[in-house]
Amino acid sequence: MTISTDHKTPRRAAFASWLGSAVEYYDFFVYGTAAALIFPKIFFSAEDPQTAAIASFATFGVAYIMRPLGAVILGHIGDKFGRKKVLTFTLLLMGFSTFIIGCLPTYGQAGILAPILLVFARLLQGISAAGEQAGASSMTLEHAPENRRAFFTSFTLSGTQAGLILATLVFIPLGTLDEAALLSWGWRIPFFLSFAVVIVGFWVRRTLAETPAFIEETKKGDVVRLPLVSLFANYWADVLRIIFAALISVVSTIFSVFTLSYAVNTMHIDRSTMLTVLVLANIVALGAIPAWAILADRIGRKPVFIFGAIGCALLIWPYIWAISQNNLALIFILGILLSGVVYSASNGIWPALYAEMFDTRVRLSGMAVGTQIGFALGGFAPTISAALMGSGPMGWVPVALFTSITALIAAISAATATETYKTPIDQLGKDARRFAGSMNHADRTV
Repeated sequence: MTISTDHKTPRRAAFASWLGSAVEYYDFFVYGTAAALIFPKIFFSAEDPQTAAIASFATFGVAYIMRPLGAVILGHIGDKFGRKKVLTFTLLLMGFSTFIIGCLPTYGQAGILAPILLVFARLLQGISAAGEQAGASSMTLEHAPENRRAFFTSFTLSGTQAGLILATLVFIPLGTLDEAALLSWGWRIPFFLSFAVVIVGFWVRRTLAETPAFIEETKKGDVVRLPLVSLFANYWADVLRIIFAALISVVSTIFSVFTLSYAVNTMHIDRSTMLTVLVLANIVALGAIPAWAILADRIGRKPVFIFGAIGCALLIWPYIWAISQNNLALIFILGILLSGVVYSASNGIWPALYAEMFDTRVRLSGMAVGTQIGFALGGFAPTISAALMGSGPMGWVPVALFTSITALIAAISAATATETYKTPIDQLGKDARRFAGSMNHADRTV
């Protein structure tokens, strides 16, 4: 199959995925930072700070409840009507819901209505995020050269890291505001800034062509009537495999949300110091992600992903211990090594690893449904960790154990996958279809 008649198209697709993901996840991670540092104080009762922190983390996680539903809806649209439509919709919805959060009244102004409205806006963010990475990864993979699919799809995750960097950077100057100014108006600025970056991302995405693979499916009349039915008839094992592999996302939310809150609110480490750790780790990840992807194009997806997952399971222990000891040098070194280098091995490879499990007809649905169910635990990981957190100097041990277990489950799940780095794009997912039996009702096409 010819991937593109224009040698510039793969680069344009990668850039569109990078920029769109940066915009989407700027919005998403702005919320995560605010949930850790600000929302417990302005959207919930101040009478019980620990309960307020758990409730705030729960609003961060509640978006993940909608993500499986959003994955079903957006996966169906993307596999039946095209990747481009999904990517345009997700960008606009994320920008709208983020801007609305910046306009919300606080608990002191509206009482219980304030957290209710916050949850509603967060649910909209969850629907948007459900289709973003699966749509962007499918778009990029289907435009990419055969021998560089991991490299080009890795730009989706590089964009995610860029969004996190931008979201964290915007909070650093806000950290210089006095408490009253920050809690009254300063916290709203990052949410209002979303409007400007969404416009740029929308303009870039609307100029990108639909993928050759999807166009070919359309011309052959091979677009499935009900992608979700075909997905579970033929690829249920791969969906389960992705659900468990996607538990690697627990490492990300523990690092960027829970440990931030633990360091600042429990160990009283300076807020700007911890935000700087996050920024530096993600700057390193911008280079590490494509580097790991280049390696995965040469030796395969599985060994790179598994190395990253096992490495995270080990490094989370000394990182949280360093925070508990208030050892700033080790916090910087271990934080950058954990999140910037080792986690990037799994994080940069999964778009290719997951997307290559499916054929074009159900690729977006398969990725979206599998990842969003798995990411749901990642989204609630800060809430679970806040509940697991014990008292005393070793109270962090249950959190580290929880993180390690989920990372090891991800490694085992990835190990059961078929290696696909040498498989042509038009042959991806064919073995699973043949195994399941392709001549069933689910495969009847329009």
